[in-house]
Amino acid sequence: MIYLNEIGSVIRQRRQALGLSQSKLAHCCDLSRQTIVSLEKGTLHELGFNRLAQTLAILGLELTAPKPTPHHKQTGLWAAAKTASVSYTPELKPQILADILATGEVPTSYIAHVAYLLDEAPPIVLVRAVESAAHLKKIPARQIWKNIAHIARDFDLSTQEVFA
Repeated sequence: MIYLNEIGSVIRQRRQALGLSQSKLAHCCDLSRQTIVSLEKGTLHELGFNRLAQTLAILGLELTAPKPTPHHKQTGLWAAAKTASVSYTPELKPQILADILATGEVPTSYIAHVAYLLDEAPPIVLVRAVESAAHLKKIPARQIWKNIAHIARDFDLSTQEVFA
């Protein structure tokens, strides 16, 4: 994954190689000098894709497409199981969560866990859990998403529209 603070040092090197001051680059990019300073220092947290792409283009740099790197390890399942188990016992184990996601069948003792996971977990946790479960169970991720939609509907979760 490419981070803005890593791009900043490349921008600084290229700007200097072109003999541009920070002020001149800022003017060319329709940004403030302070934005360029923060970008180059790696302290700028948000620039927006279009502005970043424009800045790179002006400097003759390209932003290459990221290469997909799947997270097949069970870390996605582990993080989701831990998230779902925050307030409940028994603890939801990653393997049990994989079974639930793969089959769409939720044992009674884990209904609260799964409902919490689908309603409250950050999307990245759920996406990685789906990817890990699909890899582990050797089924398409889209089937797991269908199972999640079914579970959300059955439990009448507030997120059921998201998964439909």
